[in-house]
Amino acid sequence: HGRRRMRIVLSTMWSHGTGRFALIVLGLWMLISVVSLFWTPQSLWKTDGYHVWAAPSRAHWPGTDGTGADLFSWLMAGSRTNLLIVLLTVAFAAAFGLLLVAMMVSRHSALAHGAVVAIDALISMLAVPMGASVAVIVLACGFGYGLNLARVARPQALLAAHSMYVESALANGASAPRVFFTHIVPNIMPVLIVQCSLSAGTAVLAEAGLTYLGVGVPSGVPSWGHSLSTSVRFINIYPLTVLWPGLLVTIVVVALNLFGDALRDASDPLINPRLRGA
Repeated sequence: HGRRRMRIVLSTMWSHGTGRFALIVLGLWMLISVVSLFWTPQSLWKTDGYHVWAAPSRAHWPGTDGTGADLFSWLMAGSRTNLLIVLLTVAFAAAFGLLLVAMMVSRHSALAHGAVVAIDALISMLAVPMGASVAVIVLACGFGYGLNLARVARPQALLAAHSMYVESALANGASAPRVFFTHIVPNIMPVLIVQCSLSAGTAVLAEAGLTYLGVGVPSGVPSWGHSLSTSVRFINIYPLTVLWPGLLVTIVVVALNLFGDALRDASDPLINPRLRGA
């Protein structure tokens, strides 16, 4: 049953241009990330002082950076860093947001009201300086979108929590966690999908921006933000070295947002009639 629904969702996404574009881009991203663990065209630490900022060629497809290192190899290796950041951010945002939603729909009034007050307070103090690390990006984006998920999903979650089928499940002895994941989470799934896709796209942009400011990925760790930050200072002289990482970031962020929209529509039985009989 679950596999059949998954096949229907994926085939529905593939049948639409935006969904197909997102699946292709994200599939290639994951494939390149895995391949880069074992192989890159050249070593990341191989430098050539005689060929710095070289133009695209057969030896260096997109050119070289300021140390003469192969830009394509660094972009390949950077793809896995960015993919790791996105996965951690989405997981943290979803777990944190669902925890807050569970607290807000709790039958304990003090816990529910306390969660609402805590969210309002926490939204106003998201920025916590922690130095340059991947944790800065994951916590900042995951924390922010987790809070936003809880705020946006709260009305629909409360409506489901006070519905007749939830009351019936509780009366029949179902535990609160089981009721939450069986009856409440499916009702907020569209909000969850959209917020997770937004957090994923924001994580990619945040990595590039925070790394440029020196508080993102540490120096020496390959990432798209690192490639941008090392080349943007020479954009007037060597514009192509900025073009490639910037183009990658743009394409992936667009694909992540389109993926969230396509997945939301394809997994909603009200929009996708193929799911109603599944």
